[in-house]
Amino acid sequence: MKTMKNIKALILMMLFLTALSVNVSAQNKTLYYYGSIKNDLYIYLKNNGFVLKTYPTPAAAIKAAPSNAGLLLLGKTYPEADSQNSISLTSLKQLSTKKLKVYIEYPAAYPNLDLSSKPLETHLERGVVTTDIFGSSLPRLALLGIHNCHILPVKVDSPLIVLAKVVGVDKAELGLDSTTTYPLFFRKDNVLISTTALSNFKTGRYGPEKSVRQVLSYIVVQVTGAKNIHLKNWEGDVRPAFGPNEPLPETARLNSIKAGVEWFSKGRFYVHPEWKAHWLKYGSDGLKPVGPPVSQSKPNGDGSLGILEGHTSTIYYDGSQQYRYWMRADVQGEASMALAAAGALLNNEDFKARSARLIDYMFHTSNLRAGPKNDPNSPAYGLIGWATTNAGTFYGDDNSRAILGAIAATAYLKNSKWDKELAEAIMANFRTTGKEGFRGERLEEADIIRNGWPYYYNRSVIHPSPHFESWMWALYLWLYDKTGYEPLLSKTKEAIRITMANYPEKWKWGSSLQTQRARMILPLAWLLRLENTEEHRRWLDLVANDMLKNQVDCGAIREELGKGKGMFKELKNNSDYGSDEGSLITMNGQEISCMLYTNNFALFSLHEAAKVTGDKKYSNATDRLADFLVRIQVRSEKHKDLDGAWFRAFDYGKWDYWASNSDAGWGAWCTLTGWIQSWIVTSQVQIQQQQSFWDITKNTALKTTGKAVVENMMKAPQK
Repeated sequence: MKTMKNIKALILMMLFLTALSVNVSAQNKTLYYYGSIKNDLYIYLKNNGFVLKTYPTPAAAIKAAPSNAGLLLLGKTYPEADSQNSISLTSLKQLSTKKLKVYIEYPAAYPNLDLSSKPLETHLERGVVTTDIFGSSLPRLALLGIHNCHILPVKVDSPLIVLAKVVGVDKAELGLDSTTTYPLFFRKDNVLISTTALSNFKTGRYGPEKSVRQVLSYIVVQVTGAKNIHLKNWEGDVRPAFGPNEPLPETARLNSIKAGVEWFSKGRFYVHPEWKAHWLKYGSDGLKPVGPPVSQSKPNGDGSLGILEGHTSTIYYDGSQQYRYWMRADVQGEASMALAAAGALLNNEDFKARSARLIDYMFHTSNLRAGPKNDPNSPAYGLIGWATTNAGTFYGDDNSRAILGAIAATAYLKNSKWDKELAEAIMANFRTTGKEGFRGERLEEADIIRNGWPYYYNRSVIHPSPHFESWMWALYLWLYDKTGYEPLLSKTKEAIRITMANYPEKWKWGSSLQTQRARMILPLAWLLRLENTEEHRRWLDLVANDMLKNQVDCGAIREELGKGKGMFKELKNNSDYGSDEGSLITMNGQEISCMLYTNNFALFSLHEAAKVTGDKKYSNATDRLADFLVRIQVRSEKHKDLDGAWFRAFDYGKWDYWASNSDAGWGAWCTLTGWIQSWIVTSQVQIQQQQSFWDITKNTALKTTGKAVVENMMKAPQK
């Protein structure tokens, strides 16, 4: 009996302790709140089981809160100031007397805190942790992406997080000594204060998500007094289509292709006559043609006025992104290719019609092929201008992608209308290529007219940079196959030989050595189409194998810096961040992949290598990379202009859109209708159909047209 009584007593005690635990948990999960009920943190906490009692003013919330309660005071109108969100000296005394656990952000007033200055709006600055209190997963100098931060400039001692422009991916690698810092999150009078809206984390797309969640968890733990708070993940407004280990449906690639090409319309990238003036307002600036996104209420054009470049990497506080209003030739050709390829696969006549209009725009309607470029007697004849704002500037790489794109489009469309212009564009580049097969980074129309094309054809230039040179080599090989014009082959082979002799130490590697490898694979694969020699196979295997050493389990190809100085400014000081084009990484081994310069072009090139060699190594690498790109394609119900896109950067370790955003032109969160989108979409179409670009374009009518163009354009100019 005694034993039974003891058991009953033990059970009663356990029930009492359980009830007490439940009551304590419930008490800790009740918070007193001032702010908007649409606030991200408010919604997030409710979804995590918290009870938030709302009040019309901070004073009312302070008055209602019992002793030791948790209190959140958040501005309702961020980034505008909320005059009600103020703490008076009387309120501060109440907080202290009642021992309230308080978090306040973006306050209009606080005792002994000078908040008289207007908020600063920042872009390149990021949050930098200055303490170890957040735990080992968010150590001192760790970085937080608080996009388009509006911050109250104050002076405080020992902040927990500051805002600063710093070099680094996950940490401020050069420290904080050489940069201006703004206290962002700190403790004062035993109150946690943020000088920006940390609670805007979901709307503002702060990242990386895991790090942001760690800061939020700290705030909630401090406000509730509970030690066992574990906040769930939130579904971002902009997120990858699939997780790293999530099974892909059989239709995943087809759905990705469809979403990828429909994104052109979702983003309102086709210029429409109704808002042409809006485009010109921003697009006429040849230095920085950027502006706010095109409203979703605006109609789409049909392609006859061209297609815009895409988004910049600037994310506004509301999660929207700035647009880049450049009208570039390469984008027109590349997008025409993606539209035609998807149109053929999906039997979509609208895609095909838009494709044809973009090619017409590039060659006939715009200034991209106008003036001296359309005068048969001009040394610049046949060249395609870089952009409508820079129609007299010629990058061989940009010309090559415009031409390759349009060639593929004509093959899918089964339309030879533009064959003459395409052959002229290739030969215009060839006759301004030096005797060793290099053109250099860029040429200018005025110089070409002054010097004449033979000057460039006969000069000596050595420029071992596959990013700038190699896809024009691929075009020369392609046209040689169609015309038999021997200099196209011999000059290209010499350039490739010199480039491979300089591999890798003397390659001008730019933002990434992987970029150079991804670009070099294409001409090496097509050289095998013409001359399948042991040396040529060895060249292809050398470059491809070195690139694939950094293909990781999920299929991504990791970025890699070359030895020595790249083409762009080294980040030796924090002030260098954002001052030039550059890499997504700061040291090798960081788990970052690039869809602007590497993975996009690698997918296309590896598929061509697989088709010419039949080597399973290449086809397996292609399939793995293709699946990775399906997984990381953007999904967003809120931001229609991003749904179906690919960003430049992806951190496959975090499975998040994250990297260094130092590139001054095309940062981590940029999109590109041409470079990124079109090559990924087209490559996925060709993988789906098990076709190669070479075979798709093999029977082009350009064979006949090309021979006539070669003969005409390579005649010595009359003196």
